Amino acid sequence: MKKYVAAAAVLAGFAFGAPAMAQTKPTIAVIVKDTTSFYWKTVLAGARKAGQDLGVNVVELGAQSESDAIGQIGILEKAAASDPAAIVIAPAQFAALGKPIEEAAKKTKIVGIDSSADTKAMTSLLATDNVNAGRIAADALAVAITKSYADTEGDVAMIAAMPGVPSLDQRAEGFKEVIGAKYRALNIAADKAADGEAPTVREIMKGLIAEDRDLRGVFASDPIAAEAVAHAVSEKHTDDLINIVAVGSNESLVKLLQSDVIVGLVVEDPFRMGYDGVKTALAASKGQPVPANVDTGAILVTKANLGSARVQELLNPEIK
Repeated sequence: MKKYVAAAAVLAGFAFGAPAMAQTKPTIAVIVKDTTSFYWKTVLAGARKAGQDLGVNVVELGAQSESDAIGQIGILEKAAASDPAAIVIAPAQFAALGKPIEEAAKKTKIVGIDSSADTKAMTSLLATDNVNAGRIAADALAVAITKSYADTEGDVAMIAAMPGVPSLDQRAEGFKEVIGAKYRALNIAADKAADGEAPTVREIMKGLIAEDRDLRGVFASDPIAAEAVAHAVSEKHTDDLINIVAVGSNESLVKLLQSDVIVGLVVEDPFRMGYDGVKTALAASKGQPVPANVDTGAILVTKANLGSARVQELLNPEIK
């Protein structure tokens, strides 16, 4: 119930702000999955900067939980009804957002960011190549296991915070592909998805630690899963080493990397995603040609390259 109240509040805010948007500048609504998380705040910061640079009125919208697909659908419907020049959206779920995006696309241009949806109605999709992010993670985990154990064998696990999210499924696909092709002595012993809540991930990880004494590595495909997995590993009472590689970044994950609980973070560029999302949506609204797909990139961050200029730019974007 709390999630739906939050979504309703956002919708009310959107409606209340509508008169102020009656101006000469084009309005682009940017709908993220969760307005409370660092990642999505960074996306919105990029969108705001694009709005400033390009003379666009950017309206920032979103639910307060990545699992609140129903709330996001309501926000999308309200945004489309306000007649913006375009909408930029990060679909919360692949299947659930397909039809609502198709309906919204009948009224305005729709540009996707971060994740795809079950529709061909989006004019463009700007996202990390999530399959490649999974590949990067697989190589990084194999290297870490080799360093820890002097061989590249044993059990590994894959954990996602929630099922049915295309970006997470694609990361899993890339991870499995590389493990199967290059590291056949590594066995993917578990492939788990939680319910979007960190405590559930933590319990899943505790169960795997108790059940599998040969568990040498974990691939956590999102920040929620990564933090929960890391805390479960930190609390275990055995001295065997479980290496963790994750996709995503925030202050807590960087601290876990610095303290060697996590050995690698595959870091995306959410600021660029937000900026280029608005830029692409503006071009599309003017009838200009835009690319169907744009890879916004990802790099591996380890303790060794943590201080590099590019890594610091990604980890500490300017959120104004």
